[in-house]
Amino acid sequence: MTETTFHFELEATCGDARAGRMHTAHGPVETPAFMTVGTYGAVRGLSPNAVRATGAQILLSNSLHLYLRPGLEVIEVHGGLHRMMGWDGPILTDSGGFQLMSLQSLLRIDDEGVDLRSPVDGSLHRLTPALVMEIQRRLGVDIAMVLDHCPAADASDAFKREAMDRSTRWAAQCLHQPRAPGQAVFGIVQGGVDLALRRKHLAAIADLAPDGLALGGLAVGEGPQEMDRVVSAIAPDMPPDKPRYLMGVGFPRDLVASVRSGIDLFDCVIPTRHARNGQLFTAEGRINIANARFRTDDAPVDPGCDCATCQRFTRAYLRHLYQTKEILYSTLATGHNLRFYQRLMAQVRQAILDQDEPRLADLASQ
Repeated sequence: MTETTFHFELEATCGDARAGRMHTAHGPVETPAFMTVGTYGAVRGLSPNAVRATGAQILLSNSLHLYLRPGLEVIEVHGGLHRMMGWDGPILTDSGGFQLMSLQSLLRIDDEGVDLRSPVDGSLHRLTPALVMEIQRRLGVDIAMVLDHCPAADASDAFKREAMDRSTRWAAQCLHQPRAPGQAVFGIVQGGVDLALRRKHLAAIADLAPDGLALGGLAVGEGPQEMDRVVSAIAPDMPPDKPRYLMGVGFPRDLVASVRSGIDLFDCVIPTRHARNGQLFTAEGRINIANARFRTDDAPVDPGCDCATCQRFTRAYLRHLYQTKEILYSTLATGHNLRFYQRLMAQVRQAILDQDEPRLADLASQ
């Protein structure tokens, strides 16, 4: 690990779209960038070398899940998360704020923190901003996320305001905690689909001077049109000298649409989860490899793709592997989908560098 002052440099713009370079303790990240998700410290079915071969520059893991299993002691035996995973590039960890929504039946939230019943073994844990930052410091990751309270899309306006105010207080506490050498901390903007609340919270989080800012609480059931409306209204107002991260998004069209609004970073389980469920991304749209029409199809998944799967294997073979539940299927399909996402991000970045708005629009329509 090289101790580097975290910083972001803007290289080009095309409308609101941005191409930049994010410098971290484990190397640079060219943006716009998609962060491959390895929630538990691994990308399912792929070795670190295979992940790197997809074009991935940065991975995302979940600090809460890693805290619960395998536990910090196990990770520290390895010298930190990078060494345990065998990944020498940058890592960002989510703080667990999303789980305050997804695991709400197992927890109780107050202004000081969260009482969480572990979904692993039922043990009780008290999560506070200080503990969340201690976890991420001990993991040694490049970018740590503040603890936030993410409300569901159908939460009442009063609850969303309460969650927003709580998130501001927690963010302030997080930003005053000790960090690992070279570690950056990103703030998270909440507010649902209410633009007034979003703008108010953006101002509050920006005033705390985090190293980057994220939009949280989207892609949680509000629908793509509402998400686009919020992102297009708020992203251009985020600090121009810091990375802008849209959490948990999404499908290819979501990524390109959000880049055009000024977003730099993304993460989502869609490419890996869809791969395991037989859904493969191509330049002509998504295909279901289980479909009988692929039984004797000797074409690659995507003729224009340069991934190892498309260079060597056919749709018919992948369908056979999927139907027989061979482990190899997940490896080949996941590698393809992740390469599709990374190629898309590279094409978007190049269009911005070339200031080619028609090309960006074309990519958004795919």
